[in-house]
Amino acid sequence: MDEVEPPIRGRGAAANPANRFEHRACEYWPDEYGAAEPRPETQFLPDRSRSIISYNDSPDVPFRASINPYRGCEHGCIYCYARPTHEYLGYSAGLDFETRILVKEDAPALLREALAAPKWEPQMLAVSGVTDPYQPVEKRFELTRKCLEVLAEYRNPVGIVTKNRLVTRDADILGELASRRAAAVYVSVTTLDRDLARKLEPRTSLPEQRLEAIAALRAAGVPTGVLTAPVIPGLTDHEIPAIVARAGEAGAGFAGYVMLRLPHGVKDLFGGWLRQHFPDRAEKVLNRVREMRGGDLNTSRFGARMRGEGPHAAQTRALFRAARRRAGIGEWGPALSTASFRRLPANGQGLLFE
Repeated sequence: MDEVEPPIRGRGAAANPANRFEHRACEYWPDEYGAAEPRPETQFLPDRSRSIISYNDSPDVPFRASINPYRGCEHGCIYCYARPTHEYLGYSAGLDFETRILVKEDAPALLREALAAPKWEPQMLAVSGVTDPYQPVEKRFELTRKCLEVLAEYRNPVGIVTKNRLVTRDADILGELASRRAAAVYVSVTTLDRDLARKLEPRTSLPEQRLEAIAALRAAGVPTGVLTAPVIPGLTDHEIPAIVARAGEAGAGFAGYVMLRLPHGVKDLFGGWLRQHFPDRAEKVLNRVREMRGGDLNTSRFGARMRGEGPHAAQTRALFRAARRRAGIGEWGPALSTASFRRLPANGQGLLFE
């Protein structure tokens, strides 16, 4: 069995595996205290991207366009499918992903420029297509809030997925958009076990805080649902009925789930995490994943990657549907509308005549 790295307090990954695109890697010799590397501190680096809206043609996601104010995510969720995107920047999918955060300080201006362009086709914009827009650094930079202010100016619909109760800070803007059928939020709840959450998702809001966020957003008139993501077979799948029930009590109007995905280096990071924290059931969990992924730990095939295949995937689907029926929660969020969209000059001066 491969040597298991000791966990690092407050981090999901315990090491920096080699970047699959790089030919060189850096290794540290243990110091006199046995630590292989100094305690990793988070660094915030400028991202000078000249565009902000990304497009996809995936039939597995309910949006075509998205924005991400940050690259990398300090939440440190060990299972995050977005970790390999950091390798395109020359970093590792491990600790680098959660300690080297690229900040798009120009995001609000770039978004205003894009929405003002004649070629912009009004449509729902997802905020969080890759990394969480309400990760801890958002308190400092407020880029997500500033982007929401732009969306509210143009009355362009927005959908948000987050694991952080910080989203409630922006209930005023989201409520304004929701009054025009132009906003919806999914709050992601992976587990109700706070000890497990601290290991799985070390810098996210605690489960009970996410449930409170659902209640607060609903009170502000924002359509809000719960997303059980990811469902980890053999570790969290038994919690589905309780998560959906608690979310329903908090006011969630719709619910969805995503099965665990382990692309590229995430499979090794997650396997190492399992052996760190749950050595007695690590192989059981991984074998369950293989059962749903055609014998592999991941599949990128459309139609299968979000839900899995086989008997266990079908059982999970049936369990989720039953839990949703018992909680009186719908399957889908509201259909967002572009009817109120207004095209304004990029300098925002059109608002002077409102």
